[in-house]
Amino acid sequence: MMKLSVHDHEIILRMKHSLEKRIVTLADGTFLPSIGQGTWYMGENPQSKNKEIKALQLGIELGMKLIDTAEMYGNGDSERLVGEVIKGRRDKVFLVSKVYPHHSGLDLIESACENSLKRLGTDYLDLYLLHWRGRVPLAETIEGMEKLRRDGKIARWGVSNFDTEDMIELWNTPNGKKCVTNQVLYHLGSRGIDYDLLPWHHEHNMPIMAYSPLAQGGSLRRQLLSDPTIIEIAEKYNMQPLQIALAWTIRSNNVIAIPKAVKEEHVLANAQAATIQLTIEDLNRLDEVFPKPTRKTPLDII
Repeated sequence: MMKLSVHDHEIILRMKHSLEKRIVTLADGTFLPSIGQGTWYMGENPQSKNKEIKALQLGIELGMKLIDTAEMYGNGDSERLVGEVIKGRRDKVFLVSKVYPHHSGLDLIESACENSLKRLGTDYLDLYLLHWRGRVPLAETIEGMEKLRRDGKIARWGVSNFDTEDMIELWNTPNGKKCVTNQVLYHLGSRGIDYDLLPWHHEHNMPIMAYSPLAQGGSLRRQLLSDPTIIEIAEKYNMQPLQIALAWTIRSNNVIAIPKAVKEEHVLANAQAATIQLTIEDLNRLDEVFPKPTRKTPLDII
């Protein structure tokens, strides 16, 4: 892979242009880049704070304007960090946060949202997600989300870690069709959703948001770093194996990947993945090594 720096303006402009072309469309017509930025574990180490802020701000400048966080991450520390990142840049960012399941009832969801907004230093979220399904009835959470939307505290809402049966139930609950996305674990080494969840989303014109699309730097699936096929394809494009994995995740216009990067060089590498157009032959070869599931498997969650 070519060595990049924040001073390679021509290459950076090309990456930004590629991200502008690789877009995903929400049901309300909102266009989003197919690669955003995750923040899990960010904000928890004061010594890494400045580096993390610079990395996220570089991502924004490159066009990866979607930033995903949650009240759970570092008990709010991630949201506080993102608040510093977006100060003076709020209009350039599509801001996503997530509510704990036990805060998603009508008695707590409004205060949970308000607390997230305070930590983020903003008065609204572009997208608010139910982090995973808990004991609160879906109808009650939807009612709370809709009230937040009417009050202008959130622009839209969605869910996370919902499997196919959960989505079907949600879809058939009053106002459930107003859900705009489902954030789930998805990467080349974890393809369970390809069997039925992803097809369901395609059928209902609802994009997936893929967390840990790099399998946490390959730690969840070492084969992503070492398999001869992915290495060969990476060499063909003068890229790294994980960039091929990221390009694979965004191969359609129905998935938004949100890799985390705490170093500027990794931010650049993620953005550069948007310039890769995998061929049918590439995809077929990757399917042989990382096959699509032939039966239903439980939803992967980390």
